[in-house]
Amino acid sequence: MFELIIFEIVGVLDASSRYLHWNVGLYLILFMLIVIIPFYISYFILSNIRFVQQKMIRPLTIIIWLVYIYLFWKLGDPFPILSPKQGIFSIEQGISRIGVIGVTVMALLSGFGAVNYPYTSMAYFMRYVTTADVYSTEKRLLQTIDMILVKKKRIALAKKGDLSNSGKGKNFNSQSIWGLLKNVTSGTLGMTENIKNLKQEIVALEEFSRQLFLEAHDMQNMRERLDWAKTWRGKYFNCLGYFFSLYCMWKIFIVSCIAELSSKLINHLASLLINILKMFLTSH
Repeated sequence: MFELIIFEIVGVLDASSRYLHWNVGLYLILFMLIVIIPFYISYFILSNIRFVQQKMIRPLTIIIWLVYIYLFWKLGDPFPILSPKQGIFSIEQGISRIGVIGVTVMALLSGFGAVNYPYTSMAYFMRYVTTADVYSTEKRLLQTIDMILVKKKRIALAKKGDLSNSGKGKNFNSQSIWGLLKNVTSGTLGMTENIKNLKQEIVALEEFSRQLFLEAHDMQNMRERLDWAKTWRGKYFNCLGYFFSLYCMWKIFIVSCIAELSSKLINHLASLLINILKMFLTSH
């Protein structure tokens, strides 16, 4: 496409030949953007989902692609300039939709990058974490895991003791029936209550260990970011983050001023043009 623009300026090839190649190139680009790329994205996403059967991938891909085409076309109904000379499959229909949607997506991504980049690269937003803090959190995590293992061992021993007591209860010669029933009942109730309490404690400790693991992971990442910020590359990106922050603030200030003064400026220009027109008419 760029070569065709150069050919148009320089005058290489015939005008009809350039027009033909221009239309063919645009149709191929639109076909790739509207048909090929969305279809393959849907296919590969469904292929990576485990619970989707292999024989259902292609039909689901076609269904998702048809839904995408419908939404893509309906989304462009408000903004394209429809002309009776242009058909449904004309270049203008596709270019108008891709242009508006593409510019909108690029604006959103650039806005997100302008805000997210200073936050991730500037040392001002980094939480100070020492190596001792990381070791302390990891030590607490290991202690919590040890406590979970100890309580699980106690549950296993309690269940094993319960089984051994039930086996001993078959020997009726060692004690009377009433004493046997009393010991078995009280022992079973106490053992069940103890196991229940241990399981509740294990659930609480496992949740606490997950929180500690996430905290240790975040602290380790923050520690690596702090070490990276001390390098020359980190200092360069830190200065770049300050520059983009000031640039964003300046753009926000300029846009606010334009939004505030645009109506006054338009009215002033309109009145100035009317006065010039009156002077011109009165002079003649």
